[in-house]
Amino acid sequence: MSKLSPIPAFPRMLEDESIYILREVAAQFENPALLFSGGKDSITLVRLAQKAFWPGKIPFPLLHVDTGHNFPETIEFRDRLVKETGADLVVRYVQDSIDAGKVKEETGKYASRNVLQTVTLLDAIEEFKFDACIGGARRDEEKARAKERIFSVRDDFGQWDPKKQRPELFDMLNGRINIGENIRVFPISNWTELDVWTYIKEEELEIPSIYFTHQRRVIERDGMIWPHSEFLNTSAEEVPFEETVRFRTVGDMTCTAAVASSANNIDDIIREILSAKISERGARMDDKRSEAAMEQRKKEGYF
Repeated sequence: MSKLSPIPAFPRMLEDESIYILREVAAQFENPALLFSGGKDSITLVRLAQKAFWPGKIPFPLLHVDTGHNFPETIEFRDRLVKETGADLVVRYVQDSIDAGKVKEETGKYASRNVLQTVTLLDAIEEFKFDACIGGARRDEEKARAKERIFSVRDDFGQWDPKKQRPELFDMLNGRINIGENIRVFPISNWTELDVWTYIKEEELEIPSIYFTHQRRVIERDGMIWPHSEFLNTSAEEVPFEETVRFRTVGDMTCTAAVASSANNIDDIIREILSAKISERGARMDDKRSEAAMEQRKKEGYF
């Protein structure tokens, strides 16, 4: 695609909808939290929350479930954002769940802590008595996420039943829950990846450096480019090499592949997305474990 191709404008009605949803969360729930990963979607949520409650402070904490295998650039960005916005931050660690014997570290070539986050998240919800958790999932990302309502109920075990979805007619959001239940809220559910990036461009939001092209030590596995790290279980044949890459999505280092790219600014990223033939989660190995991998994780209490 030509670099002269026009960059589409962000549809501002999506921002209005998201702000309405965030205000409904504040009105209907006693103790919500915003799930924060340091990725572009949760960064977008922080900006929306700032706008929704300006000039006041964001009225709920950011909750980060730290796998211990995060990209260091993401953790550095998280801490800087919290300092700049004055938001409260709660961090809970997967390593603590492992040490307590609640989850078991995976082994083998594709070992990852991504699935293990579920237990740590549910424990944090119980610890702080959060009745609503705001997430940055979007319907265009993956078919299980397309089934979610904007207010998505989890039972008292933290589990999701796709067959028990509440109707959301005329934008009426029903936050009534029984004792022990929890609501997951998705304010940008109706956005696309392109919408997120055009919003980041127009709002001039800072994002972690790994979204832009950079030199990185990587390996090739299954036809994809993986970030080389001490957390990745590699074989003798998987020899690290230097490559110019960026990341379309940010997750655990052991399940997030990079893409070869020369995009070093937002406009270049948007043009790449416009011409892309695979979705952003096509670079997430955790979604490829089975045909229904994401849906199964969500049923168990995943984000």
